[in-house]
Amino acid sequence: MAAGPPSLREAHAQIESSSFPVTQILETARVAATGGFSPALVTNDAGSFFSNPALLTEKMHGMFSVTYLNHVAGLNSGTVAYAFQVDSLSTAGIGVRYLSFGSIDRSDQDGRRSGTFNASDLDLSISGSRLTSSGLRYGANVHFLLSSLDGESASALSFDGGLLYEVDDRGLAIGLTIHHAGFVMSSIGSKNARLPVDLRIGVSKKLTHTPLLLTLSMYRINKLGEAPKELSNLARLMYHVILGGEFQFSRNFQLRLGYNFRRHDELGLKSRLDFAGVSTGFGLQISRIGIDYAFSSWSSLGGLHRFTVRTSL
Repeated sequence: MAAGPPSLREAHAQIESSSFPVTQILETARVAATGGFSPALVTNDAGSFFSNPALLTEKMHGMFSVTYLNHVAGLNSGTVAYAFQVDSLSTAGIGVRYLSFGSIDRSDQDGRRSGTFNASDLDLSISGSRLTSSGLRYGANVHFLLSSLDGESASALSFDGGLLYEVDDRGLAIGLTIHHAGFVMSSIGSKNARLPVDLRIGVSKKLTHTPLLLTLSMYRINKLGEAPKELSNLARLMYHVILGGEFQFSRNFQLRLGYNFRRHDELGLKSRLDFAGVSTGFGLQISRIGIDYAFSSWSSLGGLHRFTVRTSL
């Protein structure tokens, strides 16, 4: 599916103009609340392997995570993930992401309506990571992608690779990933489908003597020239930068904030102060149950509410 139905393109700016838009869905509420696409946000959430397969660690053994997003324009999406330890140095994960466009009006070239049809995307994934003797962790994901549109379908096989290096005594983590390198097996209609290859780098740092964790991520580094030409050089660079923060008041409670300049520029109204691109949320730990919530502002279109529930099975 090229970019989703034309009537939904403006409302669904989170999904870039490429095939298999499910690949652009943010996998957990914590990731969304801190701005999104963070390959260095260390966590115990099994769904984090979608951000960076090297984030899988032995601490995630038996962790199960479910995320749900009720999107604008009747769209729905979600993620289910489970992680488990293979041996003393290796961790694996399995997961599913889905995106449903709901019921869409069918019309002919003259605009006459003739019923409805459905469109959806599915991502079936397996993941694995391994820790080296030097402390560097590396991992890989394999995704089977399937798009369906009114009885037709497209499929692809894609791969992610990731690295993560942590300096525990400094609260520092550095991550590098490449996402969705692979090949398309079938397309819908006459237009060839393409995979949204994305090179990302991220850094997270826990500030000394404070409860604040800061994150900085760059995404779509392989497409640095895609920002609008009228923007300044700094703004064109910021099109690929996401800033985030998390106040870790305790193991049981965190507050989060993020900012995505690209989202602000795409959705914000220039005539007034606009919070498009700003995200916020919180995390709670209640006994063995973790609950995360994220709100992402989409300006006059409203906002996105995302929930994650995680536990150890």
